[in-house]
Amino acid sequence: MERRTIGAGALAVGAVGLGCMPMSWAYSGSRQRGDESVRAVHRALDLGVTLLDTADMYGPFTNELLLGRVLKERRAEAFVSTKVGLLVGDQHIVANGRPGYVRRACDASLRRLQTDVIDLYQLHRADPEVPVEETWGAMAELVQAGKVRALGLCALGARGGRRSGARLHDATLRQLRRVQQVFPVSAVQAELSVWSPEALEALLPWCEARGVGFLAAMPLGNGFLTGTLTPGEGFEPDDVRARHPRFTAEMMAANQPIVAGLRRVARRHGEEVTAAQVALAWVLSRGRHVVPVPGTKRERWAAENADAVDVRLTAQDLGELGLLPAAQGSWD
Repeated sequence: MERRTIGAGALAVGAVGLGCMPMSWAYSGSRQRGDESVRAVHRALDLGVTLLDTADMYGPFTNELLLGRVLKERRAEAFVSTKVGLLVGDQHIVANGRPGYVRRACDASLRRLQTDVIDLYQLHRADPEVPVEETWGAMAELVQAGKVRALGLCALGARGGRRSGARLHDATLRQLRRVQQVFPVSAVQAELSVWSPEALEALLPWCEARGVGFLAAMPLGNGFLTGTLTPGEGFEPDDVRARHPRFTAEMMAANQPIVAGLRRVARRHGEEVTAAQVALAWVLSRGRHVVPVPGTKRERWAAENADAVDVRLTAQDLGELGLLPAAQGSWD
């Protein structure tokens, strides 16, 4: 697989990553099967997908344990990315950025992942009670201790900014400027897809100008851009899409023209090319510093996502995709 680099340190990864969250958390709990997920990780590695993206909160903890089963055998083939800063409680999630907690959390992640070093350690969310510089400083100490190779920051979930009129990633950019003064940022992770292109406005250019890698989260729009979801079919109560404003039956139906556009482009590239692969190819075309990280728990989809690197979009394709209607949500 084509390789891309994360940050000024030129950490090399496969051009498409693997988001591991759906294997253990947030999506259809009844369909989460450990053995099936382990096979998906193995298949991804076989195809050159090296970046495995997880977090201690996924499960919580069980996603790192699952990856540890694979890494015990294939650590040298993987680029391990995990996150710190969020604690899952009973029906709530809270941030914890205290330096002592960060150090303990890193050691716990290393044990679960069955490795002695984390390639990319990301701050999931800043703690409003702790200056972000203190949290980042503790993470930098982990690099100096040899437990972590590079640091990354996850963009704030800022859908609410769309309603307030603020630019979507202003708060994240302020955080990035602050932590960059303490220790270099190697990667930023934020949502980027055909139906969520907001990162193109300011966040992606900020990364490109500084040699910072960009991990595109949810590049398949939580599964919608694959064209495999049926409006009105519904989701299990524990599935995040059951409460997502773009996944009501009405909004899924309204957003079908986006999927139709992806399918039109896919047909021009051959019968075997899918809407999902075109969606990933669009993300890949945003820059050499961009690595899409589609999440899946199935071997079949992991292989299909990896093959998206072979879909080369033309200027006509990109122009057509750029004219697709904006996604609608229940707040619109």
